[in-house]
Amino acid sequence: MKQTSTTNRTSASSLKQPAAIIGAGIAGIATAVRLALKGHAVTVFEAQESFGGKMYQFELPGGYRFDAGPSLFTLPQLVDDLFRLAGRDPQDHFRYERLDPITHYFFADGTRLKAWADEEKFAAEVEEKLGVPAADVLSFLRRSASAYKATESTFLHKSLHKAATYLSPEVLRAVAALPGLGLTGTMHQRHTKAFTDPRLVQLFDRFATYNGSDPYQAPATLSLIPHLEHGIGAFYPVGGIYSIAQSLVGLAEELGVEFRYNEPVEEILTAMSRVTGVRTTQDVYDFELVISNMDVVPTYRRLLPSQPAPERTLSQPRSSSALIFYWGIAREFAELDLHNIFFSQDYQQEFKAIFEQKTVSADPTVYVNVTSKKTPPDAPAGHENWFVMVNVPHHQGQDWDALIAQTRRAVLDKLTRTLGAAVEPLIRAERVWDPRGIEERTSSFGGALYGSSSNNALAAFLRHPNFSRQLDGLYFCGGSVHPGGGIPLCLLSAKIAAELIKS
Repeated sequence: MKQTSTTNRTSASSLKQPAAIIGAGIAGIATAVRLALKGHAVTVFEAQESFGGKMYQFELPGGYRFDAGPSLFTLPQLVDDLFRLAGRDPQDHFRYERLDPITHYFFADGTRLKAWADEEKFAAEVEEKLGVPAADVLSFLRRSASAYKATESTFLHKSLHKAATYLSPEVLRAVAALPGLGLTGTMHQRHTKAFTDPRLVQLFDRFATYNGSDPYQAPATLSLIPHLEHGIGAFYPVGGIYSIAQSLVGLAEELGVEFRYNEPVEEILTAMSRVTGVRTTQDVYDFELVISNMDVVPTYRRLLPSQPAPERTLSQPRSSSALIFYWGIAREFAELDLHNIFFSQDYQQEFKAIFEQKTVSADPTVYVNVTSKKTPPDAPAGHENWFVMVNVPHHQGQDWDALIAQTRRAVLDKLTRTLGAAVEPLIRAERVWDPRGIEERTSSFGGALYGSSSNNALAAFLRHPNFSRQLDGLYFCGGSVHPGGGIPLCLLSAKIAAELIKS
């Protein structure tokens, strides 16, 4: 077997086991940084031509640049932490700004509302536009903040699958907060109890989509998610979301991490209940430490075909996926900002279509992200780059070509009606990404963006742990394992996995 190269590695790396990371998504990159800092020689194997996973960029003819996947950035300190761990000043490598307003909301009845960064200003906006007392909004946001602060250190920063977690002092705070977390109710029930206006209920229900779930099924515990935006803040990285991956890959390479692109791993090799290496399309490599940043379903089905799989975990209901239209638009719209939400008339029917009927609603909620508002070179002068996304079910054999055509028409009709201008004639360039393409490029099972959904109270505990119970030396990071999907949670999965590795 081929031994991993240690060229340009730090001398300390020879003291620790060399590590292989499968997948150069954001969690894989962050894990590589952390392990390199611990003295491991790290090799990252990536099937695609470059890094980032879902966080990649591309251009369309005419000069339109797009971030392909994630578009919202919260908890930026998790990126800063990686630079600080390496003894770097984060601002020398990576910069971002706090958004204000965060999101422009367009309701089906014609109401428009801005979600301001300042909680009191946001509450005043809600009172003015929706008639809901500002005091009620502030009270809800305080409860959201309290739940988040009481539980984050236990449920987000540590493994839920190690006994030591439950012996830590932070658990006492989390346990004390449990009665108020709404373990027996749903997000929607909590929001309807807090607010009588259905538009505000819909606004807060949408936070279930942050982990690909259904607010009519997801536990009320997830009502702490709004604190990420309204309490801590939403941010925009200078240059776009891709700059997160770009800056961290630069740091990893400075630390001696080797990235091997266009080299997919075909098998994780094992012997005597431990990993021994990986076989790629190009060679066989010796490793006694392997971290998979691939979705756990293909990790077991494709890379560990002879190993018993955790069937209960792998069979958990999948999260939603996305249907994304990337449009180069030959006009600027003053009423749009970076983040824009155009709500459906019947939210419950929309989620029923996704999670029960496994299809796309005829009247979907539409998210429009326009990075040229913050990075003007992302579109030609006088134009905009629209990332237009609809939440859809993961791929299960649906007729996506028909659904794309149907949804495209519904989206164009909604945007044209709401903005008062015909959108379709303004489209100068177009590209589409659907669940089939997401699965093909990122190995996300069924194109599910967040692995399993969080549509029951025990979902957090049913996610795959960040380590293998059967194979010594095998660990996991990324959106399909604990603590979940999205940029912050993927970064936290890297932190948890790296801390579990003691060798």
